[in-house]
Amino acid sequence: MQKFFYVVFSLLIGLSLCTCDPAQKSQGVGESENQRVNESDRQTVSSTTRTKRNLNAGWTYYETIATTPAAAMETAGTPTTLPHTWNQWDAVDMLPGYRRSAGWYVRDLSTTAASGERKILYFEGANTKAEVFLNGKKVGGHIGGYVGFDVDITDNLTSGNNQLAVRVTNEYDRDLIPSQKSDFFIYGGLTRDVWLKTVPATYLTDLRISTPEVSAASATTKLEISLTGFDQFTGSAGLEAEIQSPSGEFVSQATIQVTSGGTTTLEFPAITNPQLWSPDAPNRYKLHLRLMSDNIVIDELTQKFGYRFYTFTPNGPFHLNGARLLLRGTHRHEEHAGYGAAMPDSLHRRDIEQMKDLGVNFLRLGHYPQDPAIYEACDELGIILWDELPWCRGGKGGDAWEANTERLLREQITQNYNHPSIFFWSLGNEIYWLPDFEGGDDPKEMNRFLTVLNNVAHELDPGRLTAIRKYYDGADLVDVFSPSIWSGWYAGVYKNYQQTLEANRPKYPRFLHMEYGGSSHVGRHTETPITGDGVVNPDEWAEAVSQVDVANVAKSGDWSENYIVDLFDWHLSVSETADWFAGNAQWAFKDFGTPLRPENAIPYLNQKGLVDRAGKPKDAYYVYKSYWGKEPFTYIESHTWKERSGPDGKKRELNVFSNCDEVELVHNENSLGRKTRELGKYPAQGLSWELLFEEGRNDFVSRGYKDGKMVTEDKLTVAYTYTNHGVAKDIVLTHRPLDNGNILIVATMRDKDGLRVLDYEDYVYFDLNGAGELLINYGTPTRSQIIQMANGRAAIEMVPGEGKTVIEARNQDFKGSYLEIE
Repeated sequence: MQKFFYVVFSLLIGLSLCTCDPAQKSQGVGESENQRVNESDRQTVSSTTRTKRNLNAGWTYYETIATTPAAAMETAGTPTTLPHTWNQWDAVDMLPGYRRSAGWYVRDLSTTAASGERKILYFEGANTKAEVFLNGKKVGGHIGGYVGFDVDITDNLTSGNNQLAVRVTNEYDRDLIPSQKSDFFIYGGLTRDVWLKTVPATYLTDLRISTPEVSAASATTKLEISLTGFDQFTGSAGLEAEIQSPSGEFVSQATIQVTSGGTTTLEFPAITNPQLWSPDAPNRYKLHLRLMSDNIVIDELTQKFGYRFYTFTPNGPFHLNGARLLLRGTHRHEEHAGYGAAMPDSLHRRDIEQMKDLGVNFLRLGHYPQDPAIYEACDELGIILWDELPWCRGGKGGDAWEANTERLLREQITQNYNHPSIFFWSLGNEIYWLPDFEGGDDPKEMNRFLTVLNNVAHELDPGRLTAIRKYYDGADLVDVFSPSIWSGWYAGVYKNYQQTLEANRPKYPRFLHMEYGGSSHVGRHTETPITGDGVVNPDEWAEAVSQVDVANVAKSGDWSENYIVDLFDWHLSVSETADWFAGNAQWAFKDFGTPLRPENAIPYLNQKGLVDRAGKPKDAYYVYKSYWGKEPFTYIESHTWKERSGPDGKKRELNVFSNCDEVELVHNENSLGRKTRELGKYPAQGLSWELLFEEGRNDFVSRGYKDGKMVTEDKLTVAYTYTNHGVAKDIVLTHRPLDNGNILIVATMRDKDGLRVLDYEDYVYFDLNGAGELLINYGTPTRSQIIQMANGRAAIEMVPGEGKTVIEARNQDFKGSYLEIE
């Protein structure tokens, strides 16, 4: 035994010193990155070295429904690099629908399987069904998007070059979740990375690391592993494993002899005083595992994992590692302007880093498992995950639907099992709504199958909680439930939020609130936003103020940034001060495309994000940062509201959002004094000033103080007029250069006197003739060809060209304004 631990220690020192390709990702179960071993003091060598080669480059894409590679390649192809989706642009173009069909990806694959090794393709995801061909022969495939799959191609490789072809389709299929009635695009294509793995003929797979008992004093660890190809193995075999702490010390070991290719279990001696995983300290341990035979390493894996324990007080707060933790959450769809769902890892990572900068500690993945880069980033940066099965709307289907849904849940849990960031397996969202099958919303049948899924989740993973949102008939069938509460948007007023939470509290022992918020159109502001009581003064210029009730803000509200700022500010004032509350998650972090919203301010875009579809923060972002962010900042509301008007002598409320102890506001070089930030005080935690704007230029500076010292400031200049604009008369086009070399075309609605018509909100349609091109179909405030005006203004970005350009802006009432650019 002493000899074994000396050998293991020597081996692990070599492992800890080796470096890995930064392009490689940490995988889920059975997909751990391999590290090569160099041992000068040991007379053993690995029989086969594991490798993982990225196959994203060198593809040709064929947009055809052909059923064979040869037929596909008779059509015109386009050189393509993965990730790729054929819905990159048509998802948010101005035409109804988007391509729901098939496409082909073909590339050369130069590789040969040496004796004693296997070659395996690993697809991180193919949306939504895939067939894989090698040298014209089908060798595998997968049904269901959003989860990864392997295809062993060893026995079909030829020496030299091989042809790899993949047929992918996102065609309508009601037997496959998510439902076509979901409020997001079902992008088609190879939307994630593809890899070629080389493994030994007998290799380790399906690694699952459990932590059955965890406390601040000790932690136990259990490992389950399967061996593929063991029936071809001769001789004795054993498993050696050791756990390395976040600080690099080896803290526990386990060994076992292997006699079959089934699942083998190793249990480790308890670790004392474990370094626990949490959002503030996302400590991860590292498991080193080797398959040995006659002192030779046959295969090896390295996998990071974490220790943590969590629970709910019944009808009360959430606790992590023995202390209360308020879950401060948001949601994420897997897409980005200009990419659709085919995002590179750098953009996935950027989303999570932005959330962490905001102070998010909890993320619901809506409404499907996401790219492996997301789980790795959340593990590393410390964000708790609610990982969701794509049972989104559509009700329950028949036998084929049930088989697909259960299988996809099993794959999701198996692949993502080892991520310490995952706390909840969600079994679906709004699952009863808009059934795709007759009788698909029958509660009896829904509950029967939901019980099946709940049992599967607990069978595969007894250590995590199951959850569901907005299916009241099954609320008591899962561990955690979220009702639908959209105070101040789809129903009610936002000042009722606390009352609504209190009413739901006794109903659900483990109560989390998923989804709240509303839409905001960047740059749209109003001096008279709808109040928290659901009333609005439609005309502050009138002598008699006449407020009116607003029954449904989503349908009849102004979609202003002001209203959403107020709504979120109120929600946070409640959630951050309710000592019994477990937590919630705002919907959603980033604007995203949806086929269900063609008449939105930016057509086909859900605009409930804290950032736009390209990740640029809206005003609401800074409301959350003022409560949750750690880096000192101040933000004057609002940097997209630089032209304002009102009657002479009319005082205005100006809010500053900040996480500093105190904030001073300066107006035209005159200090309006310091105010102390008070948690939960509305609005802006007390950082609010009533003041008179001067006609013309108004310069503001906000200065943030920590411990009496100024640590940050923000500046804003506002042009203010005491004259009310008249009716809209002309669209005036101007342009200015941008730092990226492009040109911004600005359309402003003016009255007969040239005043900007600040309440004009109709659509404007941009067009270009001549040199250059407009940047369109990004779904952002400056890269959309059709867009509603925000306070009488809209803009679009243009890539300049050689020669004359004519820009046109028009709508139903204004027959066209033109701008010539040489």
